[in-house]
Parts: sequence; C-alpha cells; structure tokens
Amino acid sequence: METENKAAMPPANEPKLAPSMHQRKSKTSNRAYEFIKDLVSLSRVSAAVSSLTDLETVLRVGLNSVLSIMNGEVGGIMLIDEETKTLSYRVYHGLSDRYAAEMRLRLGEGIAGKVAQSGRSTLLEDISLEPEAARLDLISTEDLRAFISIPLRAREHILGVMNVASHTPRRFTREDLHLLGSIGDQLGIAIEHAELYEQLRKGRERYRQLAHQLLIAEEEERRRIARELHDETSQTMAGLALNLQTLLDMADMLGIQDAEFKSRLKRAHSLAIQTGTEVSRLIVNLRPGLLDTLGVIAAIRQYAESSLTPLNINISFEFEEMRSPPPPEVEVGLFRWAQQAIGNIAQHSQAKNATISMRPEGNELVLSISDDGKGFDVSQITGIEPTGRGAGLFGAKERVRLLGGECSIQSQLGQGTTATARIPIIWGMTNAKDKSINSR
Repeated sequence: METENKAAMPPANEPKLAPSMHQRKSKTSNRAYEFIKDLVSLSRVSAAVSSLTDLETVLRVGLNSVLSIMNGEVGGIMLIDEETKTLSYRVYHGLSDRYAAEMRLRLGEGIAGKVAQSGRSTLLEDISLEPEAARLDLISTEDLRAFISIPLRAREHILGVMNVASHTPRRFTREDLHLLGSIGDQLGIAIEHAELYEQLRKGRERYRQLAHQLLIAEEEERRRIARELHDETSQTMAGLALNLQTLLDMADMLGIQDAEFKSRLKRAHSLAIQTGTEVSRLIVNLRPGLLDTLGVIAAIRQYAESSLTPLNINISFEFEEMRSPPPPEVEVGLFRWAQQAIGNIAQHSQAKNATISMRPEGNELVLSISDDGKGFDVSQITGIEPTGRGAGLFGAKERVRLLGGECSIQSQLGQGTTATARIPIIWGMTNAKDKSINSR
C-alpha cells in the first residue's frame, strides 16, 4: 500500500495567485539543493560499499550509511533464501533480537514479502495499522510506525529488501522513498558482487582442498612405487648383476676362450649394473630415503649433487639450522619445489655455478636456488602450455601455496635465474606455545 503526503488546498472562494518570480526561484533552488543532496547521499553509499567483498560487511555498512542519511534509528536488511523462498534479517539496527529472529516471511507475505515479490517499494504512514502487515504482535512490541520497504535488486533479480522505520507516524516522504530506491539498487549490485566473491572464495577453497588431497595421494603413490622398486626391482637387478659377475668369474676359472661369449656376458653384466643404477636414481626421484631419515636439507643436497655434479656445475650450499625441524608435509613440499628448480637448472640453464640456501628470516623459512646460466624471460611463462611446458613450475608453486607460502622467480636473459620460496614457520610457533602451556 503506497501513500503520499498531500499539500493543503486553498478555500474555494479564495482567488488563486500566480507564484511570484522570487517564489519560483526559491522552489527551483530547493529542488536543485535536494537533487545535489541526493547525489551526495548516493555517492556516500557507493563509496562505502563499492570496495567491500565480505557480504556481512557490505550489508552492515550499507544499512548504517542509509540510517545516517535518513537520520534513522530503526532498520534492517532481509535477504531471500533461494532454496526456501523466504526472507530473513541478516543485519538490523534498533530492532530486538526476537523481532529479527521471528520475522521470517515467505515471498508475498506481509509488507516486505510483497515488496520482494513485486519489486515495488512501499511507504506506510503507520505499519501498526496496516492489516496486510505480518506479525502485528511483533510490530506492536517494537512500537513501529512509519515504514519504508524497498527492493534490493541486481540486473532485475531481487536479492532482498531493506526496511527503514520510525517510532512516530508520517516521518518519511516520497522523496525519501525515491532516494532509498536508488540506494537499494546500488546495494543490490554490491550484494551480488559480494555473493559472487564468496562463491569464488569457496570455489578456491574447494580447489585447494582437492589439490591438497591430490598431492597427498601423489606422494603416497610415489612412496609406494619407490618402496616396490627398492624391495623388488632394485634387489632383482642387484642379484642379476651378481650372477653375471659369477658367470664371468667361472668362465675365467674354466678357461673358456670363446671371446664372443665372454664379450656378450660382460655387456649383459654392464647393462645390469647400468639398469640398477637407473632404478636407484628413479627411487631417489620418487622418494629419497634421506627425506625420511635425515630430513629435507640432506635430501636437497643429495639430489642437487646427483643431478648437477655430472654436468660439471659447481654447487654451493648455505644451510642454516632451524630451532625446530619442519613437519613432514612441509619437508616434502620444500623438497619437491627444490627438485623442480634443480631440474630446471640441469635441463635449461647451461650454468657453471649454482647456489642453494635455506635459512629462517623472522617468521618465514626461505629456500633460494640460483644459477649463473643463460636465464629466460619470466613473462613468457604464463601458464601450462599444450606441450606441457610450465606444468612442473605450476605444480611446484601450488605445493608452496598449499603450505601457506609464496614463491617467486627472478631471471633475465644472460643473467641467470633465482627461484625463492617462503614458508611461514607456524610449526615453530605451535611448539613454542605448547612448551609455554606445559611449563605452567
């Protein structure tokens, strides 16, 4: 039910006088002032909510801005639950908790429900006298009188309503209704953006959880394959090499002079040793034993030496001891990241020297790997290419992100490359808290 305030009409027998020039100018000035005032109000609300992404904050700031503009003391924002098609208060001011909790409306029910259903604003002089109002008992308890309800919409989709009320009748005007309607459209867009941002945040969180589970599964599979290679394939190859060596010794003892036979036997023995060495290298790549026994520093050192020393790349190590060792998942993540960086040096850098350092800096553990190779243009690596280029780098970065850290790569053509990973030392802080608690 929409109402409007009507101006008093002059008596029928009183002649109507044309407004003077001064009166016309005064009315024009008043309209201009009101227009500028409305623009300022809209600008205030827009500035308050445009940069916000948290839904509760958007609603709270939007409501407070509106109440400040209207000099109001009572109001609230109700949002639509798309599954149940009901309205309920998300934020409110000047209303009791009981009113906000119990005032749940179906679309089309009560004043706010009708506004949400029709998309048309409503102004009431006294809602306590409105027969179509829902829960008149709650309205009476709150002593609500003048009442404005406007839809909050974004691209013709109604998201909820904003209600502004007072404890006295006839407080609001149609100008207030129009101003609030414009503000409602702005709030609707801000609410939609906040909801989309929340969906994006939840999607990212689900992605992180899924990626974490996949990495755990990958690591467990690596561990299983490495164990089977060590317990079965590696032992078999070692036995084969030993047997071939025994055959060679027997051939010498028996005085066999067949050169071709002995040559083939030696080649088979050499191939068995070579295959065994390759299997051992695969085991180290899959899951180095030092990672589980001596920790990440020893594992990185072993992998770097086995990968770079055969290429005549000099390696410098700069490791600083930590107060408390990282937990296993952090050690695995750091090793895999270092494995990728060291692999890139071996495959692409054409470097002569490499430096690997790991040290605590404040509340972070910093792992840095640099080389003096040919370098590259970092800006060209923007994602995973169809050829697979960039997949390893992406996976290494993702491991660091899952540990709450960040990594960066600095490189220029002809000036080498430096890759850095920073991990927050939360395990040390946790241990310190536990010791503090136990010492009390």
